[in-house]
Formats: sequence, structure tokens, C-alpha cells
Amino acid sequence: MLASRRKVCLHIAKFVLVGKMFGMEPHTSSHGLVERVKQGDQDAFARLFEKYRPRLAVLVHYKLGATLRRDADVDDVLQETLLRAYRDIDRFEYKAPGSFMSWLARIADHVIVDMARSQNRQKRAGEHVPLRSESNPGGPEPADYNTPSRIFTENESLGKFVQTLGRLPEEYRRVILLAKVEGLTTSEVAQRLEKSNEATSLLLHRAIRRLQALHEGREE
Repeated sequence: MLASRRKVCLHIAKFVLVGKMFGMEPHTSSHGLVERVKQGDQDAFARLFEKYRPRLAVLVHYKLGATLRRDADVDDVLQETLLRAYRDIDRFEYKAPGSFMSWLARIADHVIVDMARSQNRQKRAGEHVPLRSESNPGGPEPADYNTPSRIFTENESLGKFVQTLGRLPEEYRRVILLAKVEGLTTSEVAQRLEKSNEATSLLLHRAIRRLQALHEGREE
């Protein structure tokens, strides 16, 4: 089983080592790729994950938060999400253009929850490795949760996008993540935010305008 997981991971890694610029996707439809994956085409899954990897990385970065990023890395969550998605692809039902991204986001949520629970269990069990300090010079270096994950250093455009998002007010950042990164409809975003469709559309418009201003070096 472990060898099989490694084989799948290595096979897909050939295609997703360097993520494409945020917003740039292959022309092959997700629906067509999903059907090919269900027939056993590993290359199709590599292309499918490559298509969504940048957006998923941005979501995972913010879902982890600063606390979890001390012990977990975006790349680790992406890899585990990839493996679970490949394992459970037969359970996925394609309903609309954004349904596969939503499915990946839900899998990532479960991966993050599992990681958080594992960390809590280790802390309760006292499985703590002392970090390097003056009194413990042989310990590992403390994790720097501000250090960018590999995907953000490989893809400069994506890294800058994450940095710019981080400068937005929380409300603006959340509506952009839901609507433009996760790809939810206006009604779905409105439900998440507990706002009307009209208020959600206005908020998204203002958020995008602010994001563009920051990207261009302007302050509003």
C-alpha cells in the first residue's frame, strides 16, 4: 500500500513540481479529466491536480492559520490531499464547473483537522521535541511559520498574490477566497458570510478593487 502511494505521488510530482501561475489553467475540461482518472489514467489526475494546485495552495495557507503553520506545511497538506483525492476519486460526482475544486477543498479541510488532532494528541501525550536553544543546543531549529512554502517560492506570481491577500482586511480576504479562489457561487458565498446576495456582490466588488490597488502599488 505504501509503495503504491509513493508510486502515485512520484508519478504526479513530475507534472506538478512547478505550479502554473495563479489563474492559468489547461484547456482540458475538469469533467473530461475526472472521467479519464476513473478509468485509471494517472496522467489525467496529474493534469487535473496541476490545474487546481495553485488555488488549493492559497486556500490551505489561510485555512492552516499561523498557529498550525508552525508545525504543518502547505506542501504537506497538498500532498496528503492529492493522495486522498486519488484514492477516493470514484466517490466524486461532477455537478458543475466548480464542484471539483469544492471537493478538493473539503478533503483539505479533513486533512487539516486530522493534522490538528494529531498535534493535540502528541502534546497531551508529552511527545514534544525540545527545540534548539542555549540550554538545548542539539535540538532542531524552531519552525519559522513566516517562511514561504515551496510552492510559493517556486511560483513567484502565486507568492506575491498570497502576500497581497495578507494585506487585505479579513472581510475582504475571506470573500475573495470564497468567490475567486474556492470558486463558490454568489449565493454560496452569501450563505457562508450570512449576508444577502446583493451585499455579498458589493463586498466582493470592493475587495477586488482594493486587491487591484495593492497589486498596482496604490493605497485606497
